Amino acid sequence: MAAEGLKLYSYWRSSASYRVRVALNLKGLAYELIPVNLAKNGGEQHGARYHAVNPQEMVPVLCDGERVLRQSMAIIEYLDECYAGPRLLPSTARERARVRNLAQLIACDIHPLANLRVMQYLEKEFNTPQVERERWIRHWITEGFQALEKLLSTNPSTGECCEGDNPSIADLCLVPQVYNAQRYSVDLAAFPTIRRVNEHCLTLRAFDAARPEKQPDAPAAN
Repeated sequence: MAAEGLKLYSYWRSSASYRVRVALNLKGLAYELIPVNLAKNGGEQHGARYHAVNPQEMVPVLCDGERVLRQSMAIIEYLDECYAGPRLLPSTARERARVRNLAQLIACDIHPLANLRVMQYLEKEFNTPQVERERWIRHWITEGFQALEKLLSTNPSTGECCEGDNPSIADLCLVPQVYNAQRYSVDLAAFPTIRRVNEHCLTLRAFDAARPEKQPDAPAAN
């Protein structure tokens, strides 16, 4: 299947968008990036125009011709099934189960507890101060990383990446979550395997080009 007119609705600091940017880069797919500012004027994702694109009012959204794809994990698997290039899901059932386990630990159990809408709800509904909101974020990232570190460090399948030496959907989730951990000053000293895999991945062009600070809608880019 040839890529024609791929469009990605993205926010520079969105972890889920970050995952999909890496996936597109690994597949060598050109795409048009359409910024959605989650912070400006209460969030552009809540406007009527974007609501029509995604009723969940979240990023990312990938448009592939007339197909509109939502949810980062579904988008990544779609790209892997439809386009040539490095496989984002391994070839064996065991390997696929393992990388999905690692990816979902991050995408389903860590990331949702610290995303923007949760932080905004804590602030608006419970008057939770910023210092306590950030403490909340550090707690859930640390707890999740404790389990992730053990799963990576004790499994002989862990190589330069989460599974072997080739990036998979697990690495696409890990790198953005480490970025968030660093953003909120999580102490990563206890997670040497996570740090090692993250550092390796960021040496790869596909990951490096997807960094938040390198996106056209990042503040420093404007």
